[in-house]
Amino acid sequence: MIVFLHGVPETAAVWRKVRAGIGAESVALTLPGFDGSLPDGFTSTKDEYVDWVAEQLDQYDTVDLVGHDWGAGLVYRLAMTRPLRSWVADVGGFLHPGYVWHSLARTWRTPGEGEAAIAAMVATEPRAFAGSAAQWGLSEEDAREMAEGFTETMGASILSLYRSVTSTAHADWGPLTPTGAPGLILHPADDEFSDEAKAREVAAALGARFRLLEGVGHFWPYQAPKQAAEILVEFWSSLR
Repeated sequence: MIVFLHGVPETAAVWRKVRAGIGAESVALTLPGFDGSLPDGFTSTKDEYVDWVAEQLDQYDTVDLVGHDWGAGLVYRLAMTRPLRSWVADVGGFLHPGYVWHSLARTWRTPGEGEAAIAAMVATEPRAFAGSAAQWGLSEEDAREMAEGFTETMGASILSLYRSVTSTAHADWGPLTPTGAPGLILHPADDEFSDEAKAREVAAALGARFRLLEGVGHFWPYQAPKQAAEILVEFWSSLR
């Protein structure tokens, strides 16, 4: 089964265009808290999310796992700790020992500042959010879809997720070792949240392939679904 994991601040809807283009059965999971609800006792830490996804994957005989943004972070951890048929992820620099948090992540990781930022995002009307999202290369339709999925519960989960990392993901989940399953790290050339050199080093450490996505930024599942679907199908076909 092909399984997609979304990032922040998103839901499974971010994958609808890519899934339509791959021509194969797939499922896109929405992480707890990002659908507006939380299981009892779930506190939205990174390791809880890893365990939750692992439980969902147990129902399938084989899994081709694909992740974007924080979903990619979960993919990296799962690829290093459980059997998969294959994996694909972006933001490769996230697991680099020299990773530096981007400005919004630093805000979310800071008590008080993070809560204020999330409150402002919750209060923003979808239409206003759509206007500001042009800086990320999102269409108004895609930006509104993202904004309409944002809830207070999602915001609280985002804060908990980011704050569950002690300093960097590498400090918590390293050292990096080659994965048992073939992997592919995608790097959108215009992604302001990822560093190509660090992503390439992480790919080498994990024994994964590396592929540039030209002309697109961080939200490539929305921006270039046809290109992404073609790359994914090509990768999976090479594994047969």
